[in-house]
Amino acid sequence: MKRRHFGVIALAAGAALALSACSSGAGGASGDSGSGPIKVGFSQVGAESGWRTANTKSLKEALASDNGFKLTFSDAQQKQENQISAIRSFITQGVDAIVFAPVVETGWDDVLKEAKDAEIPVILEDRSVDSDPSLYTSRVGDDFEKEGETAGKWVADNFAGKSANLVVLEGTTGSAAANDRTTGFNKAIKGTDVKVLDSQTGNFTRSEGKTVMEGFLQKYGKSINVLFAQNDDMGLGALDAIKAAGLTPGKDIQIVTIDGTKDGLTALADGQFNYVVECNPLLGDKVAEVVKAAVAGKKVDKLYLAKDEAFDQEAAKKALPTRPY
Repeated sequence: MKRRHFGVIALAAGAALALSACSSGAGGASGDSGSGPIKVGFSQVGAESGWRTANTKSLKEALASDNGFKLTFSDAQQKQENQISAIRSFITQGVDAIVFAPVVETGWDDVLKEAKDAEIPVILEDRSVDSDPSLYTSRVGDDFEKEGETAGKWVADNFAGKSANLVVLEGTTGSAAANDRTTGFNKAIKGTDVKVLDSQTGNFTRSEGKTVMEGFLQKYGKSINVLFAQNDDMGLGALDAIKAAGLTPGKDIQIVTIDGTKDGLTALADGQFNYVVECNPLLGDKVAEVVKAAVAGKKVDKLYLAKDEAFDQEAAKKALPTRPY
């Protein structure tokens, strides 16, 4: 697997928080003694997109037995209650560490306190939570707000002095990715002539992206000339709706998305998308590194961010032959 580069952000008082959060406990001894594999419970959001599939594959490969881990995997199927149940099950099983990608930002305090009381380090993977940072050890993910801001800047720059009637396909309501991308995008278009006609969730799925875009087109018709889809899959679903309406994606309606999957970059290379901001899903190697350090009682930083790129048509064509996901 291609190893990706990460930037590091340590929060204020991060050293003290990390030291307390990373204390060896429930299975910490296994990581320190080398007597057996590190037992990890991993709760994934689901399988809603191509990005998520690549992310799951990256984690499973990095936390595999040949790397010194024993992985227990749980698919939450987009439901927070499933993740909470899975985390409680991991605690009962006495895993050495818990990794999870939170469905939404809120509502984690109780189960995170339970993990902390059991002295099991918790690593947030991909998305973040709004809980007290002392309740988890670290987060490995992407800068969602910056992604949204990069997408918004492209719209602001390319529609300067022009009429931009924009619709937005939002990600899962309440998720950090949707919240932060919205914040970043709105920041970038503030004070411009970009008019947001409508914004609705497509739950990061291709099918809902198509359905919501159909509704936008029925309501606003040809007045729409820009679409911001908060992930590639929703944008790809929207392509079908746009074509069915007799419009040409990439021309009649310009499209900017976030993820940078092969399918998304292919649509960009073909001229159906106009700009794609990357969200790197290959977080597994860094997560494995952080888990090993945390279980061994070593200090880790509170936040590790992957470095994301952005693509126009020519950049997409160059990237596609070696794109790993």
